[in-house]
Amino acid sequence: MFAGKVAVMKNHFLLRHGRLREPWLWPWRGLLRACAVAVSLGLWANLPCEPAFAAEPVHAIAMHGTPKYVAGFTHFDYVNPDAPKGGAFNLGVLGGFDSLNPLIVKGVSARGIREHTLESLLGRSLDEPFSLYGLLAQTVEVDDERTYVEFTLNPAARFSDGAPVTPEDVLFSWELLKTKGRPNHRSYYSKVARAEKVGERGVRFTFGGDVDREMPLIMGLMPILAKHAIDPGTFEQTTLQPLIGSGAYIAEEIDPGGSVIFRRNRDYWGRDLPVMRGKSNFDSIRYEYFRDNNTLFEAFKKGLYDARPEDDPTRWATAYDFPAVTDGRVVVETFETGVPKGMSAFVFNTRRKPFDDIRVREALIRLFDFEWINRTLYHGLYARTQSYFEGSELSSVGRAATQAERALLAGWSEGVRGDILDGSFRLPETDGSGRDREGLRAALDLLKAAGFETRQGQLVDPQSGQPFAFELLVANKEQERLALSYSRSLKRAGITASVRLVDAAQFERRRISYDFDMIQNFWFASLSPGNEQTFYWGSDAARIDGTRNYAGIANPAVDAMIQALLAARERSDFVDAVRALDRVLISGAYMIPLFHLPRQWMARKAWIGVPGTVSLYGYDFDTWWAKAQ
Repeated sequence: MFAGKVAVMKNHFLLRHGRLREPWLWPWRGLLRACAVAVSLGLWANLPCEPAFAAEPVHAIAMHGTPKYVAGFTHFDYVNPDAPKGGAFNLGVLGGFDSLNPLIVKGVSARGIREHTLESLLGRSLDEPFSLYGLLAQTVEVDDERTYVEFTLNPAARFSDGAPVTPEDVLFSWELLKTKGRPNHRSYYSKVARAEKVGERGVRFTFGGDVDREMPLIMGLMPILAKHAIDPGTFEQTTLQPLIGSGAYIAEEIDPGGSVIFRRNRDYWGRDLPVMRGKSNFDSIRYEYFRDNNTLFEAFKKGLYDARPEDDPTRWATAYDFPAVTDGRVVVETFETGVPKGMSAFVFNTRRKPFDDIRVREALIRLFDFEWINRTLYHGLYARTQSYFEGSELSSVGRAATQAERALLAGWSEGVRGDILDGSFRLPETDGSGRDREGLRAALDLLKAAGFETRQGQLVDPQSGQPFAFELLVANKEQERLALSYSRSLKRAGITASVRLVDAAQFERRRISYDFDMIQNFWFASLSPGNEQTFYWGSDAARIDGTRNYAGIANPAVDAMIQALLAARERSDFVDAVRALDRVLISGAYMIPLFHLPRQWMARKAWIGVPGTVSLYGYDFDTWWAKAQ
């Protein structure tokens, strides 16, 4: 019996640390966990003799742990389930469009096509990190290793032309998008080794190669197209003919490049589904296009559209005092969110000297005077970004590392600073004067340690006599304004930063080939970071043109933390792995973190109803409705 206990505990340890390699033991993982707990509590005699593990159809799937909403739930918490239907909702957007197909590379697609007219097998809950519930699919089934996913279609599912949604439509959509869709579709859907119809209403996707635990959810979010209404031979061409989908709306009135009106489908099949109740409430949604931001804002002031998200601090601080706001016809409000703010930063290209020296990078971080810049350029409305997962439970800042994090980082202790490990880290602050002496002195000390010295007010490499100078590449006037402000701070340290504004095409060419010293960039972050992290920060990505590892990060500790988060099964293990990754990235000083809006800013017409509870993502137009007037 003792030997049996030892074997169970050993295998549980191997399972916990990703080392359980024997395939015959994989189906027993749940039992091994239970055994380990029972042994520790002295309950060995009560253990079951056989594994109780069997894949079965369920109503929902979560990336980690279990979904929030149990089978039989009626609606999401962040909707008004009794919201009335009716009214017209108008939105203003920048730019134009020349296509109504958002699933291909060619053309610029009109806004709203994917959201309003095309549905996926499963629908996403916005008050969970990453959980999906039945939409076109009534149930979903996966095995413990997630080597396959099987969907059973809802027999009521219909396209807008009345045709039923069939397994053949699902298989057709997968094949079409795998070969002719956008790059992300081609990449992900190619991981399917076999796709097949199961029974009358089922479809099974079996995955090949290394197991990717995210793939069942990715397949659940695949847009489903009507096989009978699409010619694969012309699918990749831009078109102004709307795609036939199964969504709550139909694109009916199209003014090429100018506007699109979506009409609610009175015969929409899914109106009573739990994932749809309280949503898609307006009878019509109109997207009107404007060429520049000033015109867009003036149109809102004149009442030409109904809601405007704002991201300009100057405009938010000074421009929302027009008559419709003062007399109450327009409501100005903010929304809190629980999702990461993303990382906006000046990025060091560590492939180039002197940015390959962490002391130089830390010195330049010291010389960024956020307090002065925020006050003089942005009315003090921005908050400093401290973490790669700022504003969420995934951030390590302000939190001491857990024992699980410390175990993950044990082999990489030299790569994580003590203050970052114990949670006391904060980016350097200045006195806000624009001439902070203490920060300048600390930066010069770091630069001196890196081998530089000051000669006649200029920082130079004493070996070569070359001055410390680099180019800060920017893509627009707003980036240029910020870069010029930063360059003035660098000049006080004897560093010459030449700010160069180039057009969008040239900026992109240089960015994807890493032909720059420093650029400004933004990385989106979610509550469920996954495979994209290797593309952002992985060592392999640093050596391949076209990835988003612009900093050139090639750190084995980063790679190890990414692998840990990809292997995590439970949410707690996942959070530990992401926070450990955050600590390693912050310790590497690969970029100068900039700032973010602390909350969402919104102006809307007063006749619009908004749920009292918002999701983790803040506002959601799809849950709004027209009040009785």
